Amino acid sequence: MTMDVIEKIEAELTTPTQALIDDIATIEGDIVVLGVGGKVGPSVAIQAKRARDAAGIDSRVIGVARFSDPAARASLERYGVETIAADLTDDLELDALPDAPNVIYMAGHKFGTTGNEPFTWMMNAYLPGRVAQRYRDSRIVAFSTLVTYPLADVTRGGSRESDPSGPIGEYAASCQGRERVFEHFSKKNGTQVLLFRLGYSIETRYGVLQEVAQAVLDGTPIPLAMGHTSVIWQRDVAEYAIRSLKLATSPARKLNITGPEIVSVRWLAERFGEKLDRTPVFEGEETGTAYVLDGSALQSEFGFPSTTLAQMIDYVAQWVREGEPTIGKPTKFQLRDGAF
Repeated sequence: MTMDVIEKIEAELTTPTQALIDDIATIEGDIVVLGVGGKVGPSVAIQAKRARDAAGIDSRVIGVARFSDPAARASLERYGVETIAADLTDDLELDALPDAPNVIYMAGHKFGTTGNEPFTWMMNAYLPGRVAQRYRDSRIVAFSTLVTYPLADVTRGGSRESDPSGPIGEYAASCQGRERVFEHFSKKNGTQVLLFRLGYSIETRYGVLQEVAQAVLDGTPIPLAMGHTSVIWQRDVAEYAIRSLKLATSPARKLNITGPEIVSVRWLAERFGEKLDRTPVFEGEETGTAYVLDGSALQSEFGFPSTTLAQMIDYVAQWVREGEPTIGKPTKFQLRDGAF
């Protein structure tokens, strides 16, 4: 992938809407993004900085990660995001981070949980407590996941924030632990927290749509046991993460982050088949339950995402058709046993 292509993707995923520019003008003070080095983190930090600049606000956006990839750090700095290389699990390095009234917490561990459960629990359940204490006087948007819910009946419209938790497997249970720890310190210290339950962020280089499209193109059988999914474009995820700072409360609030549709995997594959001139191959049958979210509370707060499902399908189909590279981090959305 050429640098021009990467920069074009980066620019699209970080362009702020007028709604974000208007909102960020009311979010006072610096913003620190902890765990900025993942797939979504750079979009959050850069979009926040671009929105600040567009609003004419002189405040810092700071991205914190280990930065094992120098190119990722350089990309952030090119847009004016300040970067700090730090190991959040080291108490001295965590304590040395700058204070900020706004924190977006994105650190965590998923892939490779099986066989490495202690590290997963440390990252997903212990570290949030250390961060909650360090930033007890800040507003915190803490990224979470739809798998804190049990598998939902797809005919009921997806899991709602008021539904009981029901994690399946160690990874999901550790994410439930992350939420409970933030909830505890929100109550204890009065810290304003928003639990950002995401499912599933996508763009052209990764995500549920890219995986389904690639399987259609390659003629790989597509399992249907997890026959439905929830998806949202990464640019919209980043926007909502920043705007959700305004929704942080004590006690902590939960908010589902997803698009308005519950999407049939079979239907997706058929649409990609039309665009890629392939006949999808399926295996198994739909079970009637899946990890799917009801995003109506999000829509009540911010309206519908700016990127529609039809646009996502077009973007991803073109990317896959042209053989462009991927990030290489599959979602494993098909798994029903939680063994990530």
